[in-house]
Amino acid sequence: MVDNGQLTDLIEGLFFQGDMIKLENNFRQDNFSFELNLISSSTNYIFMKLLFLTVFLGLPSLAFSAEKEWIKLYNGRDLTGWQTTGNWLPQKDGSLLVQPRPGEKGWQRYGAYLWTSKMYKDFVLQVEYKYPPGGNSGVFFRVGDLKNPVQNGIEAQILDSTKKKGRMGHHDHGGIIRTIGASKNMSKNPGEWNRMIVTCKGHHLRVELNGEKIVDIQLDKTPMKDRPLEGYIGLQDHGEPNNLYFRNIKLKRL
Repeated sequence: MVDNGQLTDLIEGLFFQGDMIKLENNFRQDNFSFELNLISSSTNYIFMKLLFLTVFLGLPSLAFSAEKEWIKLYNGRDLTGWQTTGNWLPQKDGSLLVQPRPGEKGWQRYGAYLWTSKMYKDFVLQVEYKYPPGGNSGVFFRVGDLKNPVQNGIEAQILDSTKKKGRMGHHDHGGIIRTIGASKNMSKNPGEWNRMIVTCKGHHLRVELNGEKIVDIQLDKTPMKDRPLEGYIGLQDHGEPNNLYFRNIKLKRL
């Protein structure tokens, strides 16, 4: 943002140092009367600077408007807007830790997943996360039935695949379960933050991981062709010992 001091300097730099001199040179004093003689080139020169200043001052507003399009699914403080029976713990730094309770093992505990309270259709979803060595989780979306998300939704795999060699499968990091593997291994090391961006528009699904596009498919040409086009968004609790951190969970409707 531009503060008042910067704005004053900008205006003076654009106008007062050069254009006021031009104006003064076009004034003639004759018995307390003034004649203003502005030639067209000088007028156009000032007009272009005014146009630049208007656009410049409008840029912060445009950036703010674009940022407002994003919906923060996780507010960094509590689980407002979510539903779960799992042990999801807000952290002081604004991140969110899933820490399965003692004895909570396996992934078929769907109520322990973290689910949005609302359903979403076409969107861009951004999630950042970091896993421990061998850590496992998943990003679910368009889930029509929370009692059976595996059969009624789509999952993008979260998995520490840093030691994976060769072609990525659908159960490796960034893959779409039962559909397609990531085109490349973009896994960060355990303890480092990954960023996944999932874009759904009709049957078109695109996944980016750490700045690289790794999935770009038409769902109606895959085993996911009969899955709902609208549903809940969720994060998987894969059971002990999969303690993962999440942050910057936000969504933009398309």
